[in-house]
Amino acid sequence: MVYEKSWVKAWLGFGVVWFFGAIALAPSNKLYQQGLVVFLWVPVLLLAWPARRVLVEAWRRQPALWGSILLLMVWGLISLAWTSAEDAGREAKRLLYILVFLLAFPVLAQAGVARIRHLLQAGSAVMAFAAFLSIVHFYGQQGAPLTGRLAGIGGISHPILGAYVVAAAAMLLLYQMPRQRLAQVGWLLALACLGAFVVLSQSRGAVLSLLFTLILAPLWCRDRLSRMIAIIAVVTIGLAIYVMYDLLTVRGASYRPEIFEAVLNMIHAHPWGGLGLGSAYRVNAAGLEFDHSHNMFTHVALELGLPGMVLWAAVWLFALGEIVRARHTPMGKILLGLWVFSTMAMQFDAASLTATPRAEWFVSWLPVALVMLLPWVRAENDACGKISGST
Repeated sequence: MVYEKSWVKAWLGFGVVWFFGAIALAPSNKLYQQGLVVFLWVPVLLLAWPARRVLVEAWRRQPALWGSILLLMVWGLISLAWTSAEDAGREAKRLLYILVFLLAFPVLAQAGVARIRHLLQAGSAVMAFAAFLSIVHFYGQQGAPLTGRLAGIGGISHPILGAYVVAAAAMLLLYQMPRQRLAQVGWLLALACLGAFVVLSQSRGAVLSLLFTLILAPLWCRDRLSRMIAIIAVVTIGLAIYVMYDLLTVRGASYRPEIFEAVLNMIHAHPWGGLGLGSAYRVNAAGLEFDHSHNMFTHVALELGLPGMVLWAAVWLFALGEIVRARHTPMGKILLGLWVFSTMAMQFDAASLTATPRAEWFVSWLPVALVMLLPWVRAENDACGKISGST
């Protein structure tokens, strides 16, 4: 099969690494999007027919997840009938981008679990390098004081969203400690860069989401590494909060309760259809104007109404169900951590679900896409278990 050839695996694999690293390292967002088209979208479209059996198998193994995704997209297309978006065709095209992105992962799963984990490690390592460059650029070249709120390079320049992207990369790397000593040194350095970026961004949502996940991780990882990481995380972030307490508390609750109350009133005004896919809106709260709801679920409810929010919640919960089924595998444990982190992150920010690939995708569509790998991960893990059990 053509999708099993090494050059096809390399093409798709580079697309995944590009998704991770180029968001920060690409000279412009336009180049980042063009790279995704060339390295991810195009190969998936070319492979759609040759790999049709794989895609049918993906549906057969995860019907509830794929069904809820397609229903969400159909409802989004229906909402274009009343949207105020300037270009309804562009909004529809963005849904196609999401679908093609998700389809890439069942095809990628044919490369095997080891290759997938190496790709995730490579992508996280590139993100760690971007975090290091961001710190050097902001505090070194720009001469910002250490009390300044870190703004990264490229697509991780927003202190809040950039912190979520980097923290998500850290979650994918954290519980994949290599066995070789030299590789372990690189692993520790990468985590140090990622962790420093999150703390220096002063994003309380990212810090709390990460800390909450790391504390809970020993419940499903059940190993010494996860317990050590939890202890180190509590001590490190505790010290950071002590040192940066004034900086972290000066912003108060950042008007989140007032925004939430105002958004609920806006949802009440359009409960069933919402404003329509891609509609721009402003939230007026506490005498200020905000450009989004600062919560993924209320954002979806504003755009797609309560039916859209229920469908997105279904996608998210069905993804959790698939992760729980694979919780005995290393990949399942990693993705459970990413899911918990992303769920927390979506409560504080990340109010963009159907826009072109950007920072918010790291806590929305990326976890869902990685869940598409799990049927093949479980199958490979069970096969290895049978072989080892028979010897």
